[in-house]
Amino acid sequence: MSKVTIKDILNKFKLELISGEEGINRPVTTSDISRPGLEMAGFFDYYPEDRLQLLGRTELTFFSMLNEEDRIVRMQRLCTDVTPGIIITRGLEIPEELIEASEQEAVPVMRSNLKTTQLVSRLTNYLEIALAPTIAIHGVLVDVYGVGVLITGQSGVGKSETALELVKRGHRLVADDCVEIRQEDQESLVGNSPPLIEHLLEIRGLGIIDVMTLFGAGAVRSYKRITMCIHLENWDQNKRYDRLGLDEDKMKIFDVEIPKLTIPVRPGRNLAVIIEVAAMNFRLKKMGVNAAKQFTQRLQETIKDHEHED
Repeated sequence: MSKVTIKDILNKFKLELISGEEGINRPVTTSDISRPGLEMAGFFDYYPEDRLQLLGRTELTFFSMLNEEDRIVRMQRLCTDVTPGIIITRGLEIPEELIEASEQEAVPVMRSNLKTTQLVSRLTNYLEIALAPTIAIHGVLVDVYGVGVLITGQSGVGKSETALELVKRGHRLVADDCVEIRQEDQESLVGNSPPLIEHLLEIRGLGIIDVMTLFGAGAVRSYKRITMCIHLENWDQNKRYDRLGLDEDKMKIFDVEIPKLTIPVRPGRNLAVIIEVAAMNFRLKKMGVNAAKQFTQRLQETIKDHEHED
């Protein structure tokens, strides 16, 4: 089942369907858009037939100069069994040869009033997001001081309760229990909630609560870029936890690595405050202020001073 079909594009961009209606469920599998200029001139050796094809004023003006036989052949070769669809921009008139060829192969031909470059830009942005690789992760996603914090940990460790405390403190819930994550480009991960459980939190002993109804529209977000992960685990007295903040652990999702902090959980620890401080500290590091490194440098300088005195 394809994530995007021609029908989706028709509805999203309010396109006018001209012909090839039988093919409106054809899948769109790539965000690349083709403007078949060389193909209009008869060069089909490298024709990217699996892409959406856009014909603008340049292509159609050249096409109108061809003789009748070439016009028929070019449009027949443009409409293949894998071509998702052909879009005419600027509200231009559709060549009769294209309509006939599209009906034969059931290739949808659509028309838009937008300029070609405008439509290419909007289509590419839409398709890159819609076709981005997606994964579902068990966890909670919260926007804390503008930092997208993914909270992970075993079931029952207190992820949802921590999210509830963060929401009470003025931060915003994105997703609870299941976070759908997509990679939008080489460096960014964006998380959102499955529609079925959007704005909902499950608190053991209390049940399911609607965060937006209880705390208002300002307490939720539809999606958020994920910039750090906080992993909650039950306190293990035999494990050595980082006490300086020099250990830089990473979590890899798709091709993107994000900083990961492991926070031990035990009664009396205010996890919401710890996560708030972690988010602020992350922002400070981005600005070039690293408290752990500064402390280590001062410590080394103090040790050197004592060595010189001795």
